[in-house]
Amino acid sequence: MKTTLRRSPPVVLEVLLVCLAGPALAQQAGPSQRLPEDERPPVIFLCGDSTMSNKPTFPPQPERGWGQLLPLYFQEQVRIENHAVNGRSSRSFRDEGRWQTVLERLHPGDFVIIQFGHNDSKQDDRNRSTEPFGSFKQNLERFVREAKERQAHPILATPVARRSFTATGELRDTHGDYAVAVRRVAAEQNVPLLDLEKRSAELLAKLGPERSKKLFLWFEPGEFESLPEGKQDNTHFNAHGASRMCDLAAGEIRANAPGLAVWLKPLK
Repeated sequence: MKTTLRRSPPVVLEVLLVCLAGPALAQQAGPSQRLPEDERPPVIFLCGDSTMSNKPTFPPQPERGWGQLLPLYFQEQVRIENHAVNGRSSRSFRDEGRWQTVLERLHPGDFVIIQFGHNDSKQDDRNRSTEPFGSFKQNLERFVREAKERQAHPILATPVARRSFTATGELRDTHGDYAVAVRRVAAEQNVPLLDLEKRSAELLAKLGPERSKKLFLWFEPGEFESLPEGKQDNTHFNAHGASRMCDLAAGEIRANAPGLAVWLKPLK
């Protein structure tokens, strides 16, 4: 059965190359060479959930995380390690030792972009749930403190918005105090903030209930061989949606994280 993606806009060749490379491009094997901070480009570590993580490309399937496309936006000498994993919260990411792995690989001058909240709000899951101004906020504070202790540069990101509209076409806020807590920690700890919740919500509200479907995993039966029954998913992105979220992330980096922004490709 022929694989098609009729309802999503064409994806540029560069995006396709990154998607096909998958984890191999964003998370190369082996530690980076230890050099003085002023003699080596930084490594950017991504810590988060499924909306940020790398997605498999074989067999062909449409889902992509915005972090999977981030290498397109940076100069070639910058390496990106995407440690984000589906379903993780600020609690489970630490409990499973994933944060410790990142800490062991951090060098002075590296950057760590941290985005949680989607799964922290699942109060019926004891392995992932946190309270916004309790353990969630404390976990973010620990991430920031421990990254700084290794002379790395932590950057906090609010969780990207879900596609959730009311009957009258108004976008719902599905993250509530979790996004507020991220903003509060960034201000209190004096670290850059990428307000992806705000920016993505603005984009979804502008597109509206129907046009916004083109960013997410909304497919009719037969549109994708890997989804024979189709899918209606308002959280996870297709390649086009991931690229739009990555556009927003790059814009937030330019506006709010000047130390990292110098490594972005120049605007044309």
